[in-house]
Amino acid sequence: AKQRFVPYKMKTPAYSLIIPVYNRPQELDELLACIQTQEFKDFEVVVVEDGSTEDAASIIDKYKESFSLAYFVKENGGQGFARNYAFERAKGDYFIILDSDALLEPSYLTEVDKAVKSEGLDLFGGPDQDHPSFTPIQKAISYSMTSFFTTGGIRGKEKNIGGQFHPRSFNMGISRKVYEATGGFKITRMGEDIEFSIRCISLGFKSGLIPKAFIYHKRRTDFRQFYKQLHFFGRARINISRFFPKELKAVHFFPFLFFSYYVLTGVALLATPVNGLILLTGIVGYSLLIFIAALVSTKSIKIAMLSIFAANIQLFAYGKGFAEEGFKKLVNSTAA
Repeated sequence: AKQRFVPYKMKTPAYSLIIPVYNRPQELDELLACIQTQEFKDFEVVVVEDGSTEDAASIIDKYKESFSLAYFVKENGGQGFARNYAFERAKGDYFIILDSDALLEPSYLTEVDKAVKSEGLDLFGGPDQDHPSFTPIQKAISYSMTSFFTTGGIRGKEKNIGGQFHPRSFNMGISRKVYEATGGFKITRMGEDIEFSIRCISLGFKSGLIPKAFIYHKRRTDFRQFYKQLHFFGRARINISRFFPKELKAVHFFPFLFFSYYVLTGVALLATPVNGLILLTGIVGYSLLIFIAALVSTKSIKIAMLSIFAANIQLFAYGKGFAEEGFKKLVNSTAA
């Protein structure tokens, strides 16, 4: 693969910040600007351009004198393998994976270092939330993705459903020992971070949530992109069950039931409108619940209204992807 390399400073850093990038130079610029303000200075940054057609070379040039920075350009192989590529070249004792659409507070690395040392963590991560500068749609999506009423509230919690905290790759850290024991990501897409977290924990590594090491996560900027992302997440949940069948919990079926209810309501409205209208009251009631909860949380009527769309899109798209991939898995297992 073609490589562009910005040499490291000689000192071995405590942390290597791993950032895979695909056609997002502007987002990378904003993230590197946040990294530049970190109070804790013992780190390097490793950026891997994963087959982008719009590269970030000019962005890298802006920061190469500000902190230890390496920049690699490789053929597209997916985010999981792009992180592995960075792991192989990173110098730190710990690796922190960040999505390019993240923003950090200056205290981020300080909080990470404090928790890692005091709790002896080998696998860790922090929660995500919206930033004041985000658009109303981004804030609505952020609310939906972190709300208890969409099952998003189980993310960023110390205890995962049925086990330890599973860090997600938008804000995930591992020790070098974890990398050496696992070899990194086994799959490159479709739930690769959850599979990796489960595998790390199965090997006995201690996992923990660092609540103060949060990021501002931009996620998607419109509902069409959000739908595509959540549809993919639903498929990914089934993909993870191919590796760890016991990790498919009852809560993961809730979006599928939601999707099925939507389909049943649509069919009933066409076949027997009276019954369809009765079923529709369930969707209206759920939407009203989301509106009230979002209004209390965000203090904004506009964001609360948009949260209705975000929550319904999230559960419908996830449930649809879950159903499609689940059916495919069932057909394949039957054929085998």
